[in-house]
Amino acid sequence: MFQPVNRYVHIVIEDESENKTESGVVLPDDFKIHDDKFVSAHVVSWADDVRFSERLSSGASVIVDKSMIEEINVDSKLFTVIQDNYIIGITVT
Repeated sequence: MFQPVNRYVHIVIEDESENKTESGVVLPDDFKIHDDKFVSAHVVSWADDVRFSERLSSGASVIVDKSMIEEINVDSKLFTVIQDNYIIGITVT
C-alpha cells in the first residue's frame, strides 16, 4: 500500500483515447494532435496535510495540471502523484 505525504495526492489518470485520426489512421504514440493542459484523474489516496482533504474521497474525480503530474517507479510499481496545489478542481456529480 502506498500512502502519500507532504501534500501529495495519489491519482490514476482516466484512460486517454488511442492515438487515431478520424480516418482511422494510427499515429505514433509520441505524436500529439492537441495536447490539453488539464486532465481528469481519480483520487486513490492523499496525505493528511492536503489543504482540502475533507473534500476528497477515494475515487473522486479531480481536474489536474497535466504538466505537474509525477510518476514514481519503485520496485517495479508505478505511482502517479500530484501536489495538492496543482489540483484545479473536484468534479461534483
